[in-house]
Amino acid sequence: MLQPKRTKFRKMHKGTHGSKGPATRGNTVAFGEFAIRTLEPGWITSRQIEAARRAITHHLKRGGKVWIRIFPDKVITAKPAETRMGSGKGAPDHWVAVVKPGHVLFEVGGVREDLAKEALLRAAHKLPVETKFMLKEGFEGGGEEAAAGAA
Repeated sequence: MLQPKRTKFRKMHKGTHGSKGPATRGNTVAFGEFAIRTLEPGWITSRQIEAARRAITHHLKRGGKVWIRIFPDKVITAKPAETRMGSGKGAPDHWVAVVKPGHVLFEVGGVREDLAKEALLRAAHKLPVETKFMLKEGFEGGGEEAAAGAA
C-alpha cells in the first residue's frame, strides 16, 4: 500500500475534504492516452488506490502501461472502539489522497481505447468518488473508427 516514507508531523487536521472548487493542478492527461478523472471532491484511501490499480493491470493482462496520478499523503487517525470521549487524538490509522473535481486519478497508455475504457471502468467501481473517462487532448482513438472517420 502507498504511504509516505516519513512525515514532518504524525497527525494532521481534518481539513475540508478538498471541496473548495475544481482542481487546477493534475487535471490533464500527461503520460498516457486514456485516463479517469473525478467529478466530485473526496478522500481516496491507499487501499482503494491499490484495488483500482490491481483491477486495471488484471484487465490489461499486464499489457500497456499504468500511471497512478494520486498519492495518499494525508494521515487519518482513529480511536479504538468503545473508548470514552477525551484523552486526546487517536493513533494514525490509514492514509488518504485528497482529490478535487477534475483531478486525474489513473492514466493508461499503449493499449486499444475499448480495452483501456473497460479497465478504467473496472477501476472506477473500486473508488468512492464519481469518475469520468477521458482522452488525451488532441488524441484520436486508434483503430478502424479513426480511419473510417477520416475517410
